[in-house]
Amino acid sequence: MDKRPLYEQNLTRAVWWRSRHSREQGLGCVEVTRLGGGAVALRDSEFPERGDLRFTAAEWAAFCAGVRAGEFDVDAAAVARS
Repeated sequence: MDKRPLYEQNLTRAVWWRSRHSREQGLGCVEVTRLGGGAVALRDSEFPERGDLRFTAAEWAAFCAGVRAGEFDVDAAAVARS
């Protein structure tokens, strides 16, 4: 799929938001903005100048379904040990 149209969008005035879970804990996190048509852009809230990743509506839907299904759950203890 040609994602050039997503990357051609100017995000200078984009409104970015992050999970309330991160805000409540004062953590850096991923921010997201809508691009239209269900597409989104993601970036690191602590380093927004590093750019963003952009996903089609289908890619975003698949990722969110995986999150809801627990496919990306990480054992916090294992992460702390690494």
